[in-house]
Order: sequence, then structure tokens, then C-alpha cells
Amino acid sequence: MANERLRDALMSAGLKPATAAEQIGVDAKTVERWATQGRTPYARHRAALSALVGQSESYLWPAAVPPERQAKIAASEIVAAYPHRGAVPAELWDELLASATDRIDVLVHAGQFLIERPDFIRTVAEKAGVGVTVRINFGDPDSDAVELRSQEERLGTGTLAARIRYGLAAYRPLLDTPGIEFRFHTTTLYNSIFRFDDQAIINTHVYGVPGAHAPALHLRKLGAGDLFDTYARSFVDVWSTSTPARW
Repeated sequence: MANERLRDALMSAGLKPATAAEQIGVDAKTVERWATQGRTPYARHRAALSALVGQSESYLWPAAVPPERQAKIAASEIVAAYPHRGAVPAELWDELLASATDRIDVLVHAGQFLIERPDFIRTVAEKAGVGVTVRINFGDPDSDAVELRSQEERLGTGTLAARIRYGLAAYRPLLDTPGIEFRFHTTTLYNSIFRFDDQAIINTHVYGVPGAHAPALHLRKLGAGDLFDTYARSFVDVWSTSTPARW
């Protein structure tokens, strides 16, 4: 049986089996068999290939990584846990933003606290200017999901929608900036996601608790891990169903 995840990962990375084989030091037919016949590579080749295509070993070969090892890797991907988002050090947000060289992904309802950072808007513009892909996804202020969350956080009718509309004004200088895209989502948001290359802050959502007071995790992607990738894929899934933001 073909390994469709591996085939898709190779295609997404723009790699032919022969090219991947050359880079990890195996025969091209070997990579073909891994992809078309579902054969499992040795551990060293799994690690090299997962790094090459930017996917975790446990995603590409779920049966090859024992559950005990998966649990240990997941724990290792957690750099720090904070009792609430407000406890995340301000310097960590600045460091993550400054160090991003590939992508910045933000999935929030309003995310007003970001624009309270004095240099946030300017830094995002500078990052886009040097080729960093920036995707920011807000809750649709006209959606039922945003109104429901406003009620669940005990903010009152229309409060969260008003926060979203108010916060959008700060992002106007970034409109039409190449490399930056804004969208609206209408999903039930279980976590806010702030990704900076291979690190992320995950702000969990708790019923009856404002986002700033809910727990947060600092994650760092590991080659064989799946925890970071779970949230990264979640961002992509929400992004794919979202629509261009209305200003």
C-alpha cells in the first residue's frame, strides 16, 4: 500500500524521489518503494527524510514510532507551560517575532494584545519585506462563532466583535503589503495559535475564561514529534476555510 502522506510531503516540498534519495544518501528506487509500496525506512533515513520534507516521523510513518517514544517526544516539544497567556514573558514574544525567517502564522479572535507591543506592526512589515510569509486570521466579527465566544467569556453581546473591528484599524498600515495576508474565520476556536517558524505559542481556550487568563504553551518543533505539527495543521485547516478579511 502506498504511503500517501510521504508522497504528498515530497510533492509539497517540490522533491522528486531521485532528488530526495540523493540528498539523504540512498538509491532512488529505495525512496520510490517507501512512497509507492509503503515500506518503512530505517530510523536514520526516517529522520533525514522527515527533516527534508518538513514533516514529523510520527506523521509520515505512524506505526514506526512506538507510543512510548511519541509521548516522550511530545513532552520534549513543550519548552514551557504558563498558567495564563499574560504570564508569557514579553521578551519571549519579541524574541520569537525577531527570529522568524520563514513564516509567521496567527490565528485569533481579536489578538489585540499583539498590537500593544510598540514595534509589532513595524517589525511584521520588515519581516514581510525580507521574504517572511505572514498569515493573520481573525474571527469574523459578524459570525455566530464570535458572538458565542463573547457570551462564553462573559464579555456581553457584541463585545468581542467590537474588539475585532477596533483592532483591525491598527493593521491598516500592512494592507497591500506583499507577503502579508489577512483572513476571517467562522470556526469554533479551541486555541489561539501564534507560530514563528518552528516555534509557537498556543493559547488554550477555556469556557468562561478570557484568553489572556487561559493557559499557554511554548512549543518547539522536533523532527520526530507530532505535537507542534498538530497545531500547525490545525492552522492550515482553518486558513483553508477562511475568507479575505473585510476592512
